[in-house]
Amino acid sequence: MTNDRVFHVATVEEVLSGEVTDIYFRRTVETLRKAGLDNVVVRAEFHVTSLPRGYKWAVFAGLKEVINLITRAGLKVTVYALPEGTIFYEDEPLMVIEGRYVDFAVYETAILGILRHYSSIATKAARLKKLAGDRKILFFGARAVHPVIQPMVDRAAYIGGCDAVANVVGARLLGKEPIGTMPHALMIIFRQVAGDHTLAWAWFDKAMPENVPRIVLVDTFYDEREETLLAIRILGDKLSGIRLDTPGSRRGNMKKILKEIRWTLKLLGKENVKIVVSGGIDEKEVQELRDLVDAFGIGTSIAFPPSVDISMDIVEVYDPKLERWVPITKRGKLPGFKQVYRCWCSMKDEIVPWNAKPCIKCEDGSEPEPLLKKYVEDGKLVQDLPSEDEIRNYVLRQLEKVEI
Repeated sequence: MTNDRVFHVATVEEVLSGEVTDIYFRRTVETLRKAGLDNVVVRAEFHVTSLPRGYKWAVFAGLKEVINLITRAGLKVTVYALPEGTIFYEDEPLMVIEGRYVDFAVYETAILGILRHYSSIATKAARLKKLAGDRKILFFGARAVHPVIQPMVDRAAYIGGCDAVANVVGARLLGKEPIGTMPHALMIIFRQVAGDHTLAWAWFDKAMPENVPRIVLVDTFYDEREETLLAIRILGDKLSGIRLDTPGSRRGNMKKILKEIRWTLKLLGKENVKIVVSGGIDEKEVQELRDLVDAFGIGTSIAFPPSVDISMDIVEVYDPKLERWVPITKRGKLPGFKQVYRCWCSMKDEIVPWNAKPCIKCEDGSEPEPLLKKYVEDGKLVQDLPSEDEIRNYVLRQLEKVEI
């Protein structure tokens, strides 16, 4: 069959209908129906048995889209989950689906894809934000992913802790203004056609409305400090900031370059001029440079992070003869429906059977809180979902209490 789609991507309808699935789930459902086992009710748990190397925690993200999928696809299931944005540890249940297995089996592929992709990006954004402290993290990663999923990647990065995103559609869906400076292309064109690349900054100032910060890219042709001085001369007090995006092959010692620029700005009484650094930034660079910059523009390391490998396993099956749930799962996994209790003062958790009480004691005398909440019952949403700003603030509050 000829594929005449503009982009090689699934449609919303194909996701909601369960077509975006691995074939063995379809064959499993057919087999169960043939055997007369289509009424078997299970509890399926989503969890992470091993975090990426060096990670102590991850951020649970993507719940909103999973709930949208479940409710709009009309799945008659019940869903328990951690609130979106919750920092979690290995082996903790993140989400549980309760219902007839044949009703949601073909959706496992899509649900895992949403949760794993979202959580991986949000976790990396959170790690970088934690390392950056009060420095801003600007997400420049739209160009690293297929355009159809750019807004989703922007959302994951934002709720994970990024302060802003550059993509126009991604920002609009978040209810935010997109951020950005200027590309090298602007200076190259002015240099070739008008004979002076610094004219690009003057014309940018003339072309942009007043609410757009005048942040100049200062590493196109000359030494970064020299271009910074030129920018000050041309824009004066209008200059909001400078950005360094020097390619890795020509970067040299970025820390020394930044110290040189900081010193020069101080001498000129221009300490209010912000410094943004971008281009191949990851955790190491954030740690090394955070005391010298005001913001980091980060793309690829967030857009293509280490994978938070969430998996799903049946952990209980309802036995109508015994009229009770029977804990069962494959080897290497913990059977049974579980709850996670957290002491918020220490961010310490305890996993217990669902109806058991925790043994954990909070250092401040407060009671540990059960984290898994019921979000969907029999296919209907039963709890309000937070906004993206609320999720992000929730992540940031937790980041204050954890270490990398």
